[in-house]
Amino acid sequence: MSTVMALLRDLAELFVDDGSLALAILGVVVIAAIVAALVPTMPLIAGATLLLGCVGVLMVNVMRARRS
Repeated sequence: MSTVMALLRDLAELFVDDGSLALAILGVVVIAAIVAALVPTMPLIAGATLLLGCVGVLMVNVMRARRS
């Protein structure tokens, strides 16, 4: 059983290497979903929120990693 758990843990680490980046991207997705729900007639606003939010989070993460 511990082998299965170790395998699942390793698999999860492939997708979530940087926890703060994953949480920030998840936050951007939630914000974009809220925007999409509030303004259903203009889906481009939600798309722009998602695109710009993800790019912004990625830039902040790269800058933080560069300082380290």
